[in-house]
Amino acid sequence: MNSVNILYVDDDKAILNMVERYLTREGYTVEIIDNGRKALDLLKNKHFDIVFSDFKMPEFDGIELLTAIKEYRPETEVVIVTGHGTMETAIKAMKIGSYDYLQKPFKLDLLKLIVDRIAEEKRIKDERALLKTRVKERHYYDELVGISLRMQEIYECINRMKSSSPNVLISGESGTGKELTAHVIHRNSDRSQSPFVPITCRTFLKDLGGEEVLYQLSQLLESADGGTLYFDELTDIDRPVQGELVRMLQRIGSPEDRKENRRELNIRMIGATSNVLKSAIERDLLRRDFFNLINAVTIDMPPLRDRKEDICLLINHFLHSYNSKHTRKVFTVAPEAMSYLLRYHWPGNVIQLENVIERAFALGIDNVIEISDLPEEIRTFGEIAKMG
Repeated sequence: MNSVNILYVDDDKAILNMVERYLTREGYTVEIIDNGRKALDLLKNKHFDIVFSDFKMPEFDGIELLTAIKEYRPETEVVIVTGHGTMETAIKAMKIGSYDYLQKPFKLDLLKLIVDRIAEEKRIKDERALLKTRVKERHYYDELVGISLRMQEIYECINRMKSSSPNVLISGESGTGKELTAHVIHRNSDRSQSPFVPITCRTFLKDLGGEEVLYQLSQLLESADGGTLYFDELTDIDRPVQGELVRMLQRIGSPEDRKENRRELNIRMIGATSNVLKSAIERDLLRRDFFNLINAVTIDMPPLRDRKEDICLLINHFLHSYNSKHTRKVFTVAPEAMSYLLRYHWPGNVIQLENVIERAFALGIDNVIEISDLPEEIRTFGEIAKMG
């Protein structure tokens, strides 16, 4: 059942009955009413996500109803239904706040198209509202750190996968935390007690012959049985090896496998790439069948420049971590130095930020990180930004 409530207002009962039958059959909750004033009375006491209103009605027309709805129920989307040749009315309605307009006579599938579009926008809006309410509750997820909406969405995605084991593709720039995210996914799944097997794809099965590749692949799959196989940069795997891996994974549990009495393996794959996926496929760096096999769920790790609200939290996290390992303590960052860190564009992302904190401990800085303690490229960028 679709989770939107619809009200259709028209003084033509034949149209009302037709719309009610159609939308009900399509799974929507719909009410009909043949009078604008009655519709407004109903709307004052009951919530509707969408109202379709005919423009031309006796006593209380569609424009008057639209204006009143936007006063009483501004969150309700209104679509004005106009007769042929009344484009001026449609334009006027849009200026007042009508979501769209529908011109009579209309096809029912066009009506549904508008409903579906509003329903999808409502779903996205509701999900984002839910995530925003959770921002204060969740600053961390396992070892992932961040209060930004993008990170909240990633936490939610990992949470939804706890009781299932879909293959996952993690994309993002270098330093955004792709491998850390893979570890977090593994630890927060029902595979957490089984192996996490990381693969360095740049050297993976390079310069091996066909039989040796097959042997090494079978050994690898055996070692990851019950757990997670993690590929750190998918596009670095030679294409022939990608093909063999696809064939072997697709064969698991097949009739041919059972006929040869092979033990059925249970493996989850998580792959990571810093390449743009579409471009990688077009440039033949990634086989489409390999991509399709691993791409059940996609997580896009945001660059640090797009989640700068997380910088202070990440700094505190790194300070706490390094303080626990060193006798000499660094407790905070001076406000002026913090402003430089917040302005910086972070091409190396979270790893680069951690390196700044690690450097401060290596230099033996006491208590407070000042501007003079920051790496030269950050100081230079900060000075240029100040002049700009």
